[in-house]
Amino acid sequence: MSSAPERRVVVTGATGNVGTSVVRILSEDPQIDVVHCIARRTPRDAPPKTTWTAADIADEECDLAADFAGASAVVHLAWAFQPTHHPPQTWRTNVLGSLRVFEATARAGVPALVHASSVGAYSPGPKDHKVDESWPTHGWPDAAYCREKAYLERVLDGYEREHPDMRVVRMRPAFLFKEEAASEQRRIFGGPATPAPVGKLARPGLLPFLPDVPGLRFQVLHTEDAARAYRLAVLGDARGAFNLAAEPPVDMPFLARLLKARTVRMPAAAARAALGTGWRLRLVRASPHLFDAVLGLPLMDCGRAREELGWRPESTAAEAVGALLSGLRKASGAHTPPLSSTPKTA
Repeated sequence: MSSAPERRVVVTGATGNVGTSVVRILSEDPQIDVVHCIARRTPRDAPPKTTWTAADIADEECDLAADFAGASAVVHLAWAFQPTHHPPQTWRTNVLGSLRVFEATARAGVPALVHASSVGAYSPGPKDHKVDESWPTHGWPDAAYCREKAYLERVLDGYEREHPDMRVVRMRPAFLFKEEAASEQRRIFGGPATPAPVGKLARPGLLPFLPDVPGLRFQVLHTEDAARAYRLAVLGDARGAFNLAAEPPVDMPFLARLLKARTVRMPAAAARAALGTGWRLRLVRASPHLFDAVLGLPLMDCGRAREELGWRPESTAAEAVGALLSGLRKASGAHTPPLSSTPKTA
């Protein structure tokens, strides 16, 4: 009697916020034999059942198809958020690198591709009710992150038609937080204006006020919950797009309650002007273009993920934000280069 074929899953971007959780959850699953991880820099410690390749997915010299050969699924998570001041550089990794991943997945004959899209791929939408996966995915063209996520949605539209036998899944999660990613997210979005000690301000009662910007309402999700959805997509037979978010939606009064701070009404134009000045002076890394995008993001309905994946978040939005705040207070990190709490190794 012949033994069952080995179930091998490839994960790109395996050392980041989402990647570390996905790799851990997949490696702990008895149905998966090997998790092959691809990242630009490999970690000091690795979970059991993992193998590693150090590679830049956008490098033409990198033979991704060789890494993908024999895989039952490719989970594509690799993504660069910075530098926002130089969009061609993020385009190289995020778009051109993704195109190489898609092409290599098909060339290697992998039966399933699970791609990390985002709420950021959606066109501006409502804040007073939720939209499903049929909402247009044209992004916000002025923000590189949204522009790149939306572009890849169009690429996958054609890709699915060209490869009808491949199962293509598009995950569209809300903003993803976990304690171990706090230092990375502070560096990605904060920059020099938010050094590590500012994490102390994440303690309840220390912030005097939070700006309450009209329309600033969005969704979040604990990274571990997103990783569980990826696992279900890898092991199941689902196809198409899935919204992923926790309840309830987040706004400034919500955050103020968590931080025991009061809110002060601030026009969106004033908040954007302050952020824009900090971004132009390179004091903060979050761009005003991304701020505009967040103001327009629709709220997502996650009914399809519940019904077709059997997925439900285990953490509330308050718990997801709480994990981030706890990580900021502790300057938390993990044993991978992107998540390191030490900037020299990040």
